[in-house]
Amino acid sequence: MSVFATVLLVSVVILAIYLVMIYNNLVEVKHNVAKAWANIDVLLKQRHDELPKLVETCKQYMKFEQDTLQKVIDARSRVFAARESKDIGALGTAEAGLRSSVGSLFAVAEQYPDLKTNQTFTQLQARISGLENAIADRREFYNESANINNVRIEQFPEVLVARYCKMVPAQMLEFDAAEKTDVDMKGLFQ
Repeated sequence: MSVFATVLLVSVVILAIYLVMIYNNLVEVKHNVAKAWANIDVLLKQRHDELPKLVETCKQYMKFEQDTLQKVIDARSRVFAARESKDIGALGTAEAGLRSSVGSLFAVAEQYPDLKTNQTFTQLQARISGLENAIADRREFYNESANINNVRIEQFPEVLVARYCKMVPAQMLEFDAAEKTDVDMKGLFQ
């Protein structure tokens, strides 16, 4: 075998190994996005399961606040529908509505001293607040994973492998302006 043939063969092998490494790294990044979404999905399901318990506990005390309770139930349904359809854009809007309605529910609950001292209510309130914090953390992780995926499939030479393998950008989980602003606590208590 000639020197040229040997150099050519070694070059082809090195190139093939390099392309396989790029592909494997892109697959890992893609699966990190899926894993991050699955983490959000688990927390959304947990919150979805906890909210009916909270509403039922509140119903026992808040006989005249059906509108507030109905808003929580409706918002929960919109989040569930967006989660099931994996529509990340709709999820952002639905999440904003749910956070607002749960905040209103907690604010209205302040008017019911018996409810505030009810152990089930306080446990559920703490559980849902904890889930809200965990969801916020997971949202950040998901967006970071999606961003890494999107950057990697656009960088050279990864873009060549990504296009060949039909890898698509991940959608960022974004929220509307109302979701990003500070909560008007005074307004919640009026």
